[in-house]
Amino acid sequence: MDSPNRPTPPIHHLSLKLILIPPILLAIATALSLFIHSDTNLYMLYSQCHSHARIDWLSRIPLIGPLACFLVSFFQEALLSPVRSKGIMSVVLSYVAGLLTITTVEGSRLCNKSAFLLAFPTATWLIFDLVGGALVWELVIIPAFFHRAKTVIQARRQGTTTSEGEAAAEPELVLGDPRHLSTLAESLSIPVSIAIGYILPSLLILLLPSDKTAVPIFLWLFFPVWVSLLHQGVRTGFLQVFKDHPTWPRPFHLETSLLPLVTTYAAPILLSLASHIYLIVTLFTHPRDDRQEMTLATTRFIMVNMVYVGLTVLYWAFIEAGWQTALVMLVTTVLAGPGAGVCVGWVWRESAVGVDWIGRRFGRRGSVIAVAVGGTGSRGGSGDRGEEGREGGNAPSEETPLLR
Repeated sequence: MDSPNRPTPPIHHLSLKLILIPPILLAIATALSLFIHSDTNLYMLYSQCHSHARIDWLSRIPLIGPLACFLVSFFQEALLSPVRSKGIMSVVLSYVAGLLTITTVEGSRLCNKSAFLLAFPTATWLIFDLVGGALVWELVIIPAFFHRAKTVIQARRQGTTTSEGEAAAEPELVLGDPRHLSTLAESLSIPVSIAIGYILPSLLILLLPSDKTAVPIFLWLFFPVWVSLLHQGVRTGFLQVFKDHPTWPRPFHLETSLLPLVTTYAAPILLSLASHIYLIVTLFTHPRDDRQEMTLATTRFIMVNMVYVGLTVLYWAFIEAGWQTALVMLVTTVLAGPGAGVCVGWVWRESAVGVDWIGRRFGRRGSVIAVAVGGTGSRGGSGDRGEEGREGGNAPSEETPLLR
């Protein structure tokens, strides 16, 4: 396919230090905004947990009791009003489902297997969920992806050997199909693990009466652990069952396989659309805000965090894939909610950094150079090479799209 007539994404020509300046500024702005919007009610909430006045059984657990009680009480208060806070929190939770999906997908790509923070994101997600909020995205997650992107670009420019004739440190970034997921089993293990480990607990805390949510919220707080365990367990199970199957154990490219693509992203997109519609409807049918003072303080704190996460992710998409991907993400967010926006934007993003499945279906305007060395890559993970690859199209060049 021909290279599209589009600008090169900024990641290709800006230095890493320059790219990291906006996330640092966003982190400073996040800290200032959270300080400005902090409320004495939040301090009082922790004080009540410390004195065992709230959730007595939880607050008395040694070491972690007061903090665990505070976190559970915080989300209980955030979900307390039956209309407005439920609508806001449903949008927030569906957005987190979208973010969890894209980071799990990226961590499962062959090119990220040697990047520990990307391949094993459980720890960073736990810190984000329990204490760090948006600051974890701005100072840890996004810089880790940018650093990996720069490593991949350098590897593609360098080729399989250095200028001194030595072998490249990570030849897998140049040879084979780096944008492929490690196995077809990922197309089921990712959505199943997120559905059971995150979406189901999220629905429980949204739908249950507030006086019955203490245990569900406490378990929900550790969703990164449940998702990780389920992801590994389901993937291993499928590989054991289909170990003799010709396709299942082999790598495949998600964005060129329509059915796996739909199964991977369907749940967060549909949940985002449903929560988006619900929030808009309640804004018109219940124009009076029904949140009490404590609920207002907690939801405001959450909203500030998620706004800065959204800005950081939008910047991430722009830097690695260009303004078109960021625009698609933004427009979809307005129409169907942020969870749908990040998922649709991520599929579109692959047209800038990998194989463009949209271009294969809708013609030259959507097409890009395939990243797989030796051809356009295999459809559905077949691994077949095109004519161009067999006739010397193996060498990466400056025009080869970004791999990560």
